[in-house]
Amino acid sequence: MSSMQSNSSANVTFVRPATFFLNGFSNIPHAKYFYVFLSLVYVVTVLGNSFIMCIIYLARRLHTAKYIAVFHLAFSDLCGSSALVPKIIDTFLFGHHDVSYEVCFVSMFFVYHFMNLQSLTLLVLSYDRLIAICFPLHYHAIVTKPAMFLIIGVMWILSMAYFSVHVGLLNRLSICSSNVVNSYFCDYGPVCRLACNDNSLNLLMGKICFGFLICLPPILIIISYFCIALALLKIAHGVDRIKAIKTCTSHLILVAVFYLPILSNNIAAATTPIHPNARIINNSLTQIIPPMLNPIIYTLKTEEVMQSIKELYKRSKVNTVSEKIMKFSVRN
Repeated sequence: MSSMQSNSSANVTFVRPATFFLNGFSNIPHAKYFYVFLSLVYVVTVLGNSFIMCIIYLARRLHTAKYIAVFHLAFSDLCGSSALVPKIIDTFLFGHHDVSYEVCFVSMFFVYHFMNLQSLTLLVLSYDRLIAICFPLHYHAIVTKPAMFLIIGVMWILSMAYFSVHVGLLNRLSICSSNVVNSYFCDYGPVCRLACNDNSLNLLMGKICFGFLICLPPILIIISYFCIALALLKIAHGVDRIKAIKTCTSHLILVAVFYLPILSNNIAAATTPIHPNARIINNSLTQIIPPMLNPIIYTLKTEEVMQSIKELYKRSKVNTVSEKIMKFSVRN
């Protein structure tokens, strides 16, 4: 019996569709308003993350290892949103639902890659806070700019290598049942479920991806903050303790904004029946809203960034006044 099954599986014609049809936001009333909302969110994301990157680049006091990681988070947020939102608008607002086979997989790679970089950068920032609070005397010797560039470089290499394999394994699937992807982008799970041949390896890779890249970083962040809490309890002066806690609040908010929606959506999908449209809207918002909020949170909750903005503003006013004086003196 097993030999007959293996022969029949071997005789299955390998099929690669020329295009996939994205069918994510189907039969949603007033869907155009949602697409307009996504467009506004994307504009705010681009402006906010570009602004925070410019501030870090221009302000010398922010040229530290920590703000290299913050700059990288803003860059990852900007690239991740750019890989996702414009394509959603083009697909569903303008009706371009067909995506070529190759473009589908390239889009999948970049969406997952930059989402993974966002997750890993939040983990790196928790490492920065752990060293700063638990080992303050050794902080500048451990968390250096070369070390941070090395960490970010390793993150990029590992993420690109992993997702090249992760997405590349989809080429072994024969997609002959349908080419309709029930998602708002070329999502890994919905594409896997279109396969006619054995997709067990791909499903395993999906579980590994979720476990190591979505579940493991928040667990490590929780462990780091447990160590931070123990260190804070040993601080005698309450003022110093409050000051140390303030340096962590912006990062904790970013962690909550990024991980809680993703984990709650996956838990809800596994435990309770959810309408496909509600699941798709929730998943899209969990990927699109955090990149918009991150620069706002860092700008409003971080004293160093606010101080740098004020200094740059004063400097620009001084330069403007000096230019006007020079122009006036030249005329006279």
